[in-house]
Amino acid sequence: MTDPLKDKLAIVTGATRGIGKAIALRLLADGAQVIAAGSSPEGVAPDGCEYVHADLAAPAAASAFAKLIGDRGPDILVNNAGINKISPFEDIDPDDFAKIQQVNVTAPFLLCRAVIPAMKQRGWGRIVNISSIFGKISKEFRASYSTSKFAIDGMTVSLSAEVAEHGILANSVAPGFIATDLTREVLGEKGMAELAAHVPARRVGQPEEVAALVAWLAGPENTYISGQNIAIDGGFTIV
Repeated sequence: MTDPLKDKLAIVTGATRGIGKAIALRLLADGAQVIAAGSSPEGVAPDGCEYVHADLAAPAAASAFAKLIGDRGPDILVNNAGINKISPFEDIDPDDFAKIQQVNVTAPFLLCRAVIPAMKQRGWGRIVNISSIFGKISKEFRASYSTSKFAIDGMTVSLSAEVAEHGILANSVAPGFIATDLTREVLGEKGMAELAAHVPARRVGQPEEVAALVAWLAGPENTYISGQNIAIDGGFTIV
């Protein structure tokens, strides 16, 4: 299908690098007009996208951005922005915990709420919330992050039950270990190779693979999938 998203307006948060950038570029390639949101005032959108600064960690700024996109009335919303901080449970700073929930849960809630009226009016909309395999499983030192990702998955299910009758399909996508610049910076090539050995596919995923799944869920070929949390992890969470 040529330009399946022609005449559609898409919002992608956390779109200046990694998975978010790949999603923005894929939606653009599929014909959408893309607004790429980032946390830096000096941020640069992927080529062809419009950049909007949105500090989702600041409640007032997140609310202002929600109003902005509500006024724009997008057809597609991809909540990709997220933050993480690893810490032993007893050492978690309550302020850090609250900030992670603000960015990973409260901001997506505000944005979902903002875009629904226009989607209902046109009888069509697609919402994709980027979760994580740590919203399906967890491990030590991930309490703050897993709390947020279990929460976004639960919110997506409830949301989907309310809006599907209006032609709005809402799903969450749970990436596993993906080869982003940040992953390389943290683990290095050796660490990534060691990680890949634990994945049934014997490799880490690519941002473009996540983007392809998101684009399909956000596109016209998806007519009946809603309320799902779809892992894209090379089989990691099922073994």
